[in-house]
Amino acid sequence: MNRLKQYYQEKILAKLKQELNIKNDLAVPRLKRIIITMGIGDSCRDKGLRDKIVAYMSAIAGQKVQFCQTKRSIAEFGIRQGDSVGIKATLRGERAYEFLDKLCSIVLPRVRDFQGVKANAFDQNGNYNLALKEQIIFPEVDYDKIDRIRGLQITINTTAKNKEEAYLLLKELGMPFEKN
Repeated sequence: MNRLKQYYQEKILAKLKQELNIKNDLAVPRLKRIIITMGIGDSCRDKGLRDKIVAYMSAIAGQKVQFCQTKRSIAEFGIRQGDSVGIKATLRGERAYEFLDKLCSIVLPRVRDFQGVKANAFDQNGNYNLALKEQIIFPEVDYDKIDRIRGLQITINTTAKNKEEAYLLLKELGMPFEKN
């Protein structure tokens, strides 16, 4: 079992249960899934470049990625229906906890002038969205093999019912929120 998931089950579960005044263990907020997305719109026609992007995105996620295709053509952007304009990976279970552990302890501290992540990026359903400007902060990405700096979006989906519960959960899991 992953060390973060084990820590959640041994310590965080009881603490959140007491803080949120919940009686049932299954009603306590927990990590549901993590979705990592990256736009590849400018390189959708170049197969070699697209394969290179898929390779390092797969290394970041730890699993194979999916292509996101357009639903309709947009002439102004030079996009045809069915073109691949993005890639995504959905991490669940052990992989989600492993990725969150790596994100909080290794990746985010490598961001230049890091003061913490924003605490106001929660939606009404208890999900957290984090945008990273560069993929080179991940240790799996070889700096010499990338063509240019690309950003990616990370969505942390929880079973929390509101922002406050999700904030408490992620804070206990080790998410480095900025100081007020």
